[in-house]
Amino acid sequence: MNTVETLPYLSSAFLERLAIPTSDMVDAIERMIVGQRRGEVWCAPKAAVMPGDDRYIMATLGVASEPPVLATKSLVVNPRNAQRGLPTLNSLITLLDAETGLPLALVDGNWVTEKRTAALSAVAARRMARPDASSVAFIGCGVQARGHLEAFADLFPLSEIRAFGRGAANRDALCRMARDRGLQAIPSDTPRAALEGADIVVTTVTLVPAPTPFLDATWLKPGSFTAITDLALPWQPETMRRFDRIIVDDLEQERKMQKPMVDPAMVAGDLTGLVCGDVAGREGAGEATAFVFRGIAVGDLAVAGLVYERAKGAGAVG
Repeated sequence: MNTVETLPYLSSAFLERLAIPTSDMVDAIERMIVGQRRGEVWCAPKAAVMPGDDRYIMATLGVASEPPVLATKSLVVNPRNAQRGLPTLNSLITLLDAETGLPLALVDGNWVTEKRTAALSAVAARRMARPDASSVAFIGCGVQARGHLEAFADLFPLSEIRAFGRGAANRDALCRMARDRGLQAIPSDTPRAALEGADIVVTTVTLVPAPTPFLDATWLKPGSFTAITDLALPWQPETMRRFDRIIVDDLEQERKMQKPMVDPAMVAGDLTGLVCGDVAGREGAGEATAFVFRGIAVGDLAVAGLVYERAKGAGAVG
């Protein structure tokens, strides 16, 4: 039995050594989504606090019956951390036994957040992107962009990326990562140059301070798929009707939010409907599709539960 004194901590270095394929994380999320529909998984809408000083504080809660695990994540985004030499985002996941409530493990929340965000995009991309997609444009080149590059390079026959971001260091690191995978990497001087002609677009713009909209959806080519992880704040709202089909992560969660990410009238459904076949991801090769999401507890639950099970299998936890 774990106690506070013996509770294992699954660090990012340890989690990297587990070498869990992207496809396994995507499959785990899809299983949890189907479990929600069957009444075997329960997740609360994410809770967020914005104190007004550029911090963004968030928590998620998810519970599964198989494996019987309860996951809570606490997260703080603070742009002032850069002055302290710290990551802008820091988080921690606590895992409990869902039956007894006894503690199981602490998990590095930054690693899980990176992986689950990209995996959520990949769940949607499996159904909403063209299977022959070969180019990806990244608007924002930080941790989330690197996670998405890793995920999409595993799922699609990529040959090229374009990268646009505020920081040259992050942009260059993303381009090096792409070249290490044998891809052509093009640093873009403008967001339009990155977006035009891309098969897949990923936007991961930092939310604090809130960005002024600068992305125009009319720049997108027919048949493209866009993964929007940043609440659509960088996108000019009047251009969003360019998308033929928009899916959000959770309709119930959206209804409880003070401000919707996009006009609800433009939303065709959510991730559960997409995975369970209630709504189509794409109905024609020329459709421009988008997945717009805040992040949902089922992603954290699925990935944290998966790494715990793999850690047990490796003998690292009891």
